[in-house]
This record gives sequence, C-alpha cells and structure tokens, in this order.
Amino acid sequence: EVQLVESGGGLVQPGGSLRLSCAASGFTLGYYCISWVRQTPGKGLEWVSGIDENGGETFYADSVKGRFTISRDNAKNTVYLQMNSLKPEDTAVYYCTKPLTPGTWSQFDSWGQGIQVTVSA
Repeated sequence: EVQLVESGGGLVQPGGSLRLSCAASGFTLGYYCISWVRQTPGKGLEWVSGIDENGGETFYADSVKGRFTISRDNAKNTVYLQMNSLKPEDTAVYYCTKPLTPGTWSQFDSWGQGIQVTVSA
C-alpha cells in the first residue's frame, strides 16, 4: 500500500523556520518526482515545490522561492521541505504527493494526510 506521511509542522513565529518531512512507503521513492502542495481555506490548493527523482532538479512557486528548499534522501525514503523566513501567509495544511507515473510530473495520485503549519505571533 502506497503511503506518504508528513511530519514536522506546528506553530512558529513570523521569520521562523520549520522542516517538514514526508516519509514514503509501499513504492520505490527513487523512481518518482515528489511535490509539496498546500491548502488554505481562502486560496484553495497551491503547488509549492517539486523535486525530480534524483534531487538534481528542484522547482518552486514564486511565493516561496528563496525561502523554501526541497530535498530528498532516497535511501531513507524521505523528502524534506525546509521552510525559512516564514510569513503568516504560509499558514496552511501542507501535503506531499506523488504522480501516477514514475519519472514524470503527471497527475498526482497519492497524497499524505497533511500537516498543519501555522505562522503567527
């Protein structure tokens, strides 16, 4: 069974940092590009960042570029999202997700349960 489990969220003050982890099981992580997506009640779903199978290419939404860093350790079956200089508008539920087809950025077919990140003084 494919599973993605996020951890590392919580409450942080503006300007602070958090590192999210996405632990994968039930499939070979190293075959898949992985994305982080966030959801807020007001803005809906927003793609945040993506990383290719080997970590050689990374991509970011303009809203987080320069502040967030995505990385992966395929040996540990884990993908990370380091979030620095956090802003209140980063408050959201964060999901990691994998595409249907390995080696592509095709439609997402598996999602974690999500982890809450709250940025507030």
